[in-house]
Amino acid sequence: MSGSLPGQLVIISGPSGAGKSTVVGRLLAESGLPLVLSVSATTRQPRPGEVDGKDYHFLTKAQFLERRDNDEFLEWKEVFGRGDYYGTLRSTVTAGIQAGKWVVLEIDVEGTMAVVESFANAITIFLHPGSMAELERRLRRRGTDSDAAIARRLEVARHELSMKDRYAYDVQNDTVDQAVAEITAILKNQAIALGAEPSPDSAC
Repeated sequence: MSGSLPGQLVIISGPSGAGKSTVVGRLLAESGLPLVLSVSATTRQPRPGEVDGKDYHFLTKAQFLERRDNDEFLEWKEVFGRGDYYGTLRSTVTAGIQAGKWVVLEIDVEGTMAVVESFANAITIFLHPGSMAELERRLRRRGTDSDAAIARRLEVARHELSMKDRYAYDVQNDTVDQAVAEITAILKNQAIALGAEPSPDSAC
């Protein structure tokens, strides 16, 4: 895109198994927009090869709770059963937007509802596989969850799917190529609406 784009917040969420991480990874690589993935904070231990500040902001539980109590998170949650906390730092998002980046949040529905309270103009996109039957098929195909875990994921997904009308855009992920193309078109239309014109030699 030519011209100077103002910073923007892009939220992509949907049920577990919808393919969010794969689609977001392709968007970052291929969209032609100044997208940057927001780095979340977590209290879990780093895995081999993970880098603080790149993969996650790794915090102790005390540090996380102090920041939570100081209202430094746009959204946060505790993953029950493991006792780990995850959250989106307000400073990470605002710094990216102020630098003219389009900050991408890959978060759940509950997190989205919390974030839009602070960023009402966020571009919200709900990504889903089309049906509960297709979602269950994909979860089982992954082979990473027990039957009980899949049942829990499906229960959460039913609630999340009931919230999709609260998003500006609804994208069905039939194939990764199709979903990436559809979301890229959405974002480029938003960029044009913000005053950026496609340049003749750009991929936009």
